[in-house]
Parts: sequence; structure tokens; C-alpha cells
Amino acid sequence: MSFLRDLAQGRTTFDFVGKRMLWFRISAVLVVISLGFLVFRGLNLGIEFRGGTTINANNPAGATVPDLRELTDAAGVDGAVIQLVDGGESVRVQTPSLDPDIESELIDDVANITGTERADISIDSIGPSFGALILRQSMVALVVFLIAVALFMSWRLEWKMAGAGLAALVHDLIITVGIYSITWFEVTPATVIALLTILGYSLYDTVVVFDKVTELVADLGERMNYSDIVNRAMNMVLGRSLNTSLTSLLPVGSVLFVGSFLFGATALRDFALALFVGLAASTYSSIFVAAPILAVWKEGDEEWTSRRRRLAAKSAAAGSVRTGARTASRPNRPRPPKGRR
Repeated sequence: MSFLRDLAQGRTTFDFVGKRMLWFRISAVLVVISLGFLVFRGLNLGIEFRGGTTINANNPAGATVPDLRELTDAAGVDGAVIQLVDGGESVRVQTPSLDPDIESELIDDVANITGTERADISIDSIGPSFGALILRQSMVALVVFLIAVALFMSWRLEWKMAGAGLAALVHDLIITVGIYSITWFEVTPATVIALLTILGYSLYDTVVVFDKVTELVADLGERMNYSDIVNRAMNMVLGRSLNTSLTSLLPVGSVLFVGSFLFGATALRDFALALFVGLAASTYSSIFVAAPILAVWKEGDEEWTSRRRRLAAKSAAAGSVRTGARTASRPNRPRPPKGRR
């Protein structure tokens, strides 16, 4: 209970900066794994990005995935994605862009095997050029967001804080996108929205930490080196950061694990996964990545190097004075004469 009380009151004494190499190694492993999957496996881009046709139909006849796979193979369709939705009550068939005649024949076959009227089948077709446009616009939105973040933090705080904050944002983005490559979840426009949302959350958490650092630099800059100031700031806001993260992760986790996996609300899965992974990664990065990077970067400044030397000299001088005082407090006393034999 004493630990929880200290955490809530900002009185913990964790050495975040001193253990920075441990945090950096953990981040490096996660980033390398994510990049490895992205390079060698890629992403499961949704139809909105790669173009194609989605056929949604009720399934009163109880058609199975192998049954539908036979239809797509017979039609000469490669790379079709077939899913049973709502426990098999309906089916979804996603294909690349098809010739109109082949598409019409496939729709008829799906209607026959599922026992559904063709008029009740939902068909969504997106051309590859439209998908490329959406992907390009998503990338533009991400670049604009990162530029806006850099400008805002440079104006509100300082440019080195902006650099450390951007490093944390890139860290969160790579890990979150890497999870999509590992799990092979489909990347949809909802995923892009979720990514932008969690990047904004990561920025908020990092700015809170850096704002406290700026405040303590003004108060303690002449008495503490920069790493100690960052450690104190981190311990002061640690409880707030963890509470904010937990209150955000619990509802998102409920949507992801309960809503999508247990109750089959698959439409929420793509959005909830990005939010859940991104929130967890941004909480980690704001504490263990952004702040230590800032401390290492600032400690290299001539101003803080000089302050660290002055503080070390003062500490050594104070130690010498205390040692001398202890020696003076114990004056030499005459030794008693030795007894005669």
C-alpha cells in the first residue's frame, strides 16, 4: 500500500534514465521484429486500399469455406479471402478486381450455394486506382500530422523535445503496424483513423512529461543535473500516466477481446486492435523512450555539461568539509603513560 500511495503522490524514486539501455534494448527488439515482418510479410491491405470486390450474402444453406473456395477456384480467381460471419449465418468473399462477366458469374454461384436470392446479396466494388488514392491520402495525412507535431512541440517546448517526441511517435507507429503484419489483421480506413488517434494520445502523454521537465528545470536547474531532473519529473507524473493509460485501455480492451472475439463483432476488430496496441506502446514510449532520449541529448549540451561539473565540484567540496569537520570534532587527546614494569 505504501508503494501505491507513493505512486499516487508522485514520490517514487525510479531511475528511468539510469536504466535507459535496458529500455532501449527492449524497444530495439520490438522495432526489429516489427520491421522484419513488414519487410518479409507485408500488410493485409483491405479492399479499400488494393481495390477489388466484396460479396456479402446470408447463408441459410450453411455453405462452408471449402465450398466457397471451390467456386472461386473454378472461376479462376486467385487470392480470394473467404470468411464466415456471425457464426456462419452469413459469408463474405473478397476478390481482386474482376472482369464483369466473371464477377457476375461468381455472384450467381455464391447465391446458389448459400441459398440466397441474388437481389439480397450486397456487392461492394472498388477500383485499384481509388484504393491507391486512399492509400496516398492516408500517407499524406500521416506526414502532415508529424510535421504539425514537430512544429507545435518546438514552439511550445523546444526542438530537442520535439525530436525526442517524434522518436517516440515513430516507435509507436512501427510497433503498431508491425502487430498488424504479425497477426495478419486487415488494414482498413478505420485502422488509419485509429493510428492517428493513438499518435495523438502518445503526443499528449509525452507533452505532459516534457512540460513537467521544463517546470523543474526552471526551479532546480542550478541544483540538479538534467538526468536527475528528468527522473524527478517522471516519478511525479508516473501515477497520472498509468491511471490515464489504464482507464483508456480497459474500454478498448473490452471492445477488442469481448466485443470482437467473443461476440463476433468483427467490424470493430481492426479499429480496436490499433487502439489497444497503440495506447500500450505510447504509454511505454512516453516513459521509457522519449524521456531518456531527451535526457541523453540534453546532457551533451555544453550548458548542462558545465552545470554537471560544477555540481560534482560542489559535492566533492562539501564532502571534504564534512570530513574535516568530523576530524576537528575529535581532537587528539594525550595518551596515558605506560605502566612501569
